[in-house]
Amino acid sequence: MEMLVAGLVIFLGVHSVRMLADGWRTRMRTRLGEGAWKGLYSLVSLLGLALIVWGFDLAREQPTILWAPPAGLRHVASLLTLLAFVLLAAAYVPGNAIKARLHHPMVLGVKTWALAHLLASGMLAHLVLFGAFLVWAVANFSASRRRDRREGVVYPPGRTTATVITCVLGAAAWAVFAFGLHGVLIGIKPFG
Repeated sequence: MEMLVAGLVIFLGVHSVRMLADGWRTRMRTRLGEGAWKGLYSLVSLLGLALIVWGFDLAREQPTILWAPPAGLRHVASLLTLLAFVLLAAAYVPGNAIKARLHHPMVLGVKTWALAHLLASGMLAHLVLFGAFLVWAVANFSASRRRDRREGVVYPPGRTTATVITCVLGAAAWAVFAFGLHGVLIGIKPFG
């Protein structure tokens, strides 16, 4: 469990710098240069992610079961992860109405993804992993919205075509992951 927690601290810590120390982040980006900053940020993020994957795998070898979720919550989790994939797509497809309305769809996608996994599993490792991401996403979304208001950020209205493309891409990515890659990469097949 220590490896998982260390990975979460590193990964979520790096992804919290703008939220907690935006002035320091700006000074470091200026001092190091954009490319060096992004390179360092990426390396530290990858280290944290590697520790999360390793730590989560180790924690699942000797699971601590806290509760047994009702089977129906797996269906709710499936729908929530579908929504999370659409929100993730909305972060990248330009001109969609989802981003225009919600402003930070990737963070909302992380929040939805984490909540879905908390509903579907009652193991301690899942609670630590997905609980940490959920708390981070709630704090990050709130901080991002406050920053938008403070800086007067205006999001352009979305277009119908871009929104449809967003939904189709998100649903297709969800299907590929849920019916194939999740079992291959994570070792758990959500649909049998």
